[in-house]
Amino acid sequence: MWNDLFAAIALVLVFEGIMPFVNPAKWRQAIRLIAEQPDVALRIMGLTSMLAGAALLYVIR
Repeated sequence: MWNDLFAAIALVLVFEGIMPFVNPAKWRQAIRLIAEQPDVALRIMGLTSMLAGAALLYVIR
């Protein structure tokens, strides 16, 4: 179980690092746009992301 958790965290770090490595200017612009969003929009995006991840994990497992 711990190996799966650490593998998942490692994959998140890899995917999170792709955009700043490939195109740092666009990544910075995207972060700025996200930071300007209201809290409600960020919460909805976070909830949607968590639900999509949980559904994907359910389908895979």
